[in-house]
Amino acid sequence: MNICVFLSAADLDDRYTGPAREFAELLGKGGHTLVWGGSDVGLMKVVADRVQAAGGRLVGVSVDFLAAGARTDADEMVIARDLAERKALLLEKADAVVVMVGGTGTLDEATEILELKKHGRTDKPVVLLNTAGFYDGLKEQFRRMEAEGFLPRPLIDLVFFAEEPAGALAYLEESAGTR
Repeated sequence: MNICVFLSAADLDDRYTGPAREFAELLGKGGHTLVWGGSDVGLMKVVADRVQAAGGRLVGVSVDFLAAGARTDADEMVIARDLAERKALLLEKADAVVVMVGGTGTLDEATEILELKKHGRTDKPVVLLNTAGFYDGLKEQFRRMEAEGFLPRPLIDLVFFAEEPAGALAYLEESAGTR
């Protein structure tokens, strides 16, 4: 599978990098391809390094104004004109999406794929990896949206919340019928 991972390019502590490394190793050992923002810094680098070390492929999609920090040894690297094109290319190249910890850019990417799913524009599985409870508040907000009628589809049809890396990959493999 080509698994798109939305995540931060910030340098983070081990409570976030440890589970990210674990997921990346599972991804690489499983023969999957990482599709990611192409950055060679922070958590993006941590994940790409581990996927590559575990035998997985790397497909990066950077953006023009960040291209100087793009990973040079990716199996494939595309440079998008802007953030909108980058998101479109990431989703186009992916069979599934995992949202890891991140800031506003990660949240923007996550809500875009969920909006596409809500409207039936994609059926790609989406996992929100809730490392160290990072997305507890967002999970609660989504539950409230569902309970109060803001989501036309059940929340479970839009996103799966995984509390640990193995559960995230297992869900994706089951969704794809490879497990």
